[in-house]
Amino acid sequence: MAPSRILITGGTGFIGARVTALLTSDTLGRPRPALRLLCHRSRSELPRTGQVEVRQGSLTDPESLRGLCDSVDTVLHLASQIGGSPRRCHAVNDAGTGALLAEAGRSGVRRIIQLGTTAVYRDGRHVCVREGELPLEPASSTSITRLAGEQRVLAAGGLVLRAHLVYGPGDVWVLPALADFLTVLPHWVDGGRALMTVIGVDDLARVIAGFALRPELPTGEALHAGRPEPVSGRELFTAAARALGLPLPAGEVSHSQARTWPGTQDDPGWQRRLSLLTVDHWYDTSRLWRLLDCPPGTSFAEDVAAGAGWYRSSLAEQRAGVSAPTGTAAAARSAG
Repeated sequence: MAPSRILITGGTGFIGARVTALLTSDTLGRPRPALRLLCHRSRSELPRTGQVEVRQGSLTDPESLRGLCDSVDTVLHLASQIGGSPRRCHAVNDAGTGALLAEAGRSGVRRIIQLGTTAVYRDGRHVCVREGELPLEPASSTSITRLAGEQRVLAAGGLVLRAHLVYGPGDVWVLPALADFLTVLPHWVDGGRALMTVIGVDDLARVIAGFALRPELPTGEALHAGRPEPVSGRELFTAAARALGLPLPAGEVSHSQARTWPGTQDDPGWQRRLSLLTVDHWYDTSRLWRLLDCPPGTSFAEDVAAGAGWYRSSLAEQRAGVSAPTGTAAAARSAG
């Protein structure tokens, strides 16, 4: 039976807001479930359809979660702490997930879907790797604690969707990081031949909503969530440059030259960004699309171009000092 009441954590965030909007719309062609959102504070922009119930609480305060999962049949756990202190990351991503699962268990909820990350894998060259083929060896506090949370969900029989690079309006990491990269190193690294798994925020929201509405879910599994085919570094940087109105890279340098590029020695996030944006990070997503049977309807370039207006406006505001990146956004660019 399809779910009738869904609890969403992170339902007003970059990805979660799209999921909330989809589940309260008629575009999915199915009966709309009632939604319950866990929020720190009331949000005036939430859909006012009568379908959305807002509960005040925090993953870091187990008492505030009491009764949160009563009468719920599916939990979408989309909230996470990106950047910040190790203590804060542990409190939200690990202990907070544990507190949420304890409440779900008390209420008898067995359907749990979590948004995870491929940053839980040991960094390196990843070429068309399937789920379960890579060692779990995250490097940052963010990813270490997110892995701990994922393992809790998997142990409870839940489904984890591991995304890699997520772009689209509201993105504070992928295209902003590409813009920063082009400013520091305006050349192709190894010809832009690296292959990456990416997904637009709207497509990822459709994936999450699609699984949320499925009567049956894989249990205790992690699935890679990305477009069916990888994109090359050349495609990625070209789409970003066109969306942001920036010149394309010129000339070519090797990866070893890029590692010690002038001006990067004092940037603690440089090596991580260099790896993520210029080394193969290609994950096999075929199992996810076989289960959903609803691949993206537009090409990668078309998808990025659709958000170009938002990206250009955001970049112009940042350059003008109107809306400088927040601490969380800045941290996100080097987190992983």
